Order: sequence, then C-alpha cells, then structure tokens
Amino acid sequence: MTKVNGAGNAVEYGEITYEKFCNKRSLNLDGNHRCSLLCPNCPRQTKYTDFGMKVPGIDISEENFDKCVKFFGHINFEGQYSDPVHHPKFLDMLKKCYDNKVFATIQHASAAKPFNWYMKAFKANPNAKWRFSIDGLPKDSHKYRINQDGEKLFRIMKKCAKMMKIKPLWQYIVFNYNENDIETCKVMARNIGVDFYVVKSSRWNGSQDPLMPSKKWRL
Repeated sequence: MTKVNGAGNAVEYGEITYEKFCNKRSLNLDGNHRCSLLCPNCPRQTKYTDFGMKVPGIDISEENFDKCVKFFGHINFEGQYSDPVHHPKFLDMLKKCYDNKVFATIQHASAAKPFNWYMKAFKANPNAKWRFSIDGLPKDSHKYRINQDGEKLFRIMKKCAKMMKIKPLWQYIVFNYNENDIETCKVMARNIGVDFYVVKSSRWNGSQDPLMPSKKWRL
C-alpha cells in the first residue's frame, strides 16, 4: 500500500491486512465489578463503598468477549475496579486468548482463588503475563491491601514463574511501612525469577495520610 504524505512524497506501508490491523490493537478490560480487597485509596472505596454505595457493573458476556478476541491482538485484564479472577468464566477467557493468539496480561492482587485454581489458569494460557501486586514484604502487604493474603500470593507468583513462558512481574507500590524493604524485595524477586517494578503513587488522602511515604517515593 502506498500513501502520499503532506510533503507530496510517496510512503510505502506494505500490505495492510485485517489480521495485521487487529494485532496492533490493545484493550484494557475490567471484565467484572468484584474484588475481595478493601484498599483504602482504590476508586472502588473512594467513589462508592466509602459512601455506602455498591460498585456498579456487570460481567462481560461470552458473546461480547468473543468479539474482543476477534478484534484485539492484546487484552489487558486490568484491576481498576475489579480483580479479573472474579469473573466466573475467567479460565475460559484465558484459554480463548491462547487459542486465538491474543496476548493476555493479567493484573492480580486478591489471591482470592484456591491454589489449584491458579495452576489451571497458568495451564490454560502459558503465554500470558501476570502482574502481581504485593506492596511490601508479603507478610506486610495487607496493611494497604486489606484482606489480602500476601504470603499466599507470593507462593502463587513463585509457582507462576516456574510454569509460565513469560516472566511474571511483582508490582510494588511504595508506602511508609514498606519503603525500607524495597531492596530486600528486589532480592526476593530475583531469587524466584520474577521482574520487580516499583510504583510511586499520587493517591493520598491529604498531607496527613498515614500511609504516605517520604517525598522521594511520591508523585
């Protein structure tokens, strides 16, 4: 395919097929509206539950997800308002991504499923990339991620590193209780074969927020 640019010069793009077009498209998907955690600065809390309201939303249907798989080359199962694993058909969704060569990334924090469920998830799509949110030493992560079993999630992440073709990621938001544990956790990540990513946050409830870290770790 040839296109003339603004300077009047011909630019060769090569053949653009429907498949190539779709493979370049990405989707950030909150596929349900449930999460078992009560993170105080999460929009689930600050916009809804803090005011006594239920978090709105529905589960994406099988029909609509099938459309997503056909149209997108990358689906990021994100966790802005939900944790992806709470969708009742999530294992099937992972398998459909794998079967249709759609790259899947999963952001996960709740550790809400039985350990064996995660083994099924890793087998359903061994090419997916998982991002696990553990903020601090696993035993301390619940200080922000209320209801989280951080030690269980660490074991799941360790198993993921052994089973998956793509190295998982340990995402670490810095708070005042964990800013002195960053180097220790980097070593822990390296020892089990996962990438480590430090996140600075701007979600603070004023200057007196009890979780706020020192200035160098804030946005």
